[in-house]
Amino acid sequence: HSVTLPLEEREGEIESQHRTRADMMSRVLILAASCLAAASAAGPTPPTGSTCFVSPTRLLPSLSPSSALTPRAGGRGLRGGAPQAAGGLRMADVRVEKDVEAVGKALCNMVEASAKEAMDTKGHFAFTIPGGSILKMLGGLKGKSSIDWSKATMAWVNHRCVPLDDETSTEFKAQNLFLKSWEDQGLTILKLTGSTDAEKEEKAYTESLKALSASNVPLNADGVPIFDISLIGMGTDGHIGSLYPNTPAVAEKKKLVVSVVKPASSSISLSLPVMLASKSIVVASAGKSDKYPLGKAEGVVRALEKDETPDSFPASALRNKATWILDQDSAALLTKK
Repeated sequence: HSVTLPLEEREGEIESQHRTRADMMSRVLILAASCLAAASAAGPTPPTGSTCFVSPTRLLPSLSPSSALTPRAGGRGLRGGAPQAAGGLRMADVRVEKDVEAVGKALCNMVEASAKEAMDTKGHFAFTIPGGSILKMLGGLKGKSSIDWSKATMAWVNHRCVPLDDETSTEFKAQNLFLKSWEDQGLTILKLTGSTDAEKEEKAYTESLKALSASNVPLNADGVPIFDISLIGMGTDGHIGSLYPNTPAVAEKKKLVVSVVKPASSSISLSLPVMLASKSIVVASAGKSDKYPLGKAEGVVRALEKDETPDSFPASALRNKATWILDQDSAALLTKK
C-alpha cells in the first residue's frame, strides 16, 4: 500500500535529507583539510613519494615515525577506529608510500607504535605476522629497536604444515631476516609442532592460543584473543592468511584456527574472527615478484572498491577494518578524486 505523508512530515523528511547531505559534505571538507594540514606541516612541498587524496577509500600522507603516533583530524590513530562517514559507515584508511622500502619502514613504525601503546597500557605486546613479502619488510626491526622483545608474544597468521627446518617453512625463512634476533632478546613465539598433519597442527595451535595469559592477550566477548596488532598479506586472488575465496575456511566463524588441506602443501591459518578481533590490523602490499609480476594493483582495488564479499574476495573483509599501506604501484587503480 502507498501512503501519502502529511505536508509537514514530508517537509521534515526533506529537511532531514538536506542535513544528511550537508553532513557528508562537511566530512569530506574535514578530510581534505586534514590532508592540507599534513602537507603544510611537512613544509613548502610534500615529502617525496607521499600521496594524499579523498576517494571512496581514504588515502593519507605517508607514514613517518612521528605520524604513526599522531592522530589526524577525523583520522585514525592506534587507539581509535577507522574514520566515520555519514550515516556511521567506516571508511578505509589507506596510506600510499613511494616504494617497497618506504612501505617496509612505515610498517615497522606501526609495529613499534603498537608495541609502545601495549607496553604502556598492559605491560605486554602481542602480535601476529604472516609469511610472504612482509617477512622482508620486518627485517627493519632486526637487532636493536624500541621494542622489549622479552615482554612480547608472537603468533603466525598462517603457516605451512611442514617441518620447521624445511626451506618452505615460514619460521625457517624468518630466522635470518629477524626472528633469531627477536628470540635472542626474549620473544615468545607460538610455534607449530612441525607435523605435516594439518588437522593435528590446527588442534595444537588452537590449544596454544587458548593457553595464552588473559593479562597479556585478553579475550573478547566471544572468547577470541585480542592481539595488539595483526599484520596481513594479501594475494591477488584476495586470500589472507590461508583463507582462500569460496572455501569453508574463510566462512568459519567458530574456530580460532582452521586447517587448509591441499595436495601440494597443507597449512593452518588464524580464522577470520581472530584476524578481525585485533586492536589494529595492517595490510601491506608493495612491489612485484616472480609470483606477482604485475604487482597487486588489481587485487587492491577489488579489496577496497569493488562489489565483493569475504567469500568471493576474503581481503574485502578487512576493507573498513584495517590500515592499508601500499606502494604507488599497488595503489595505481584506486579511484582518485
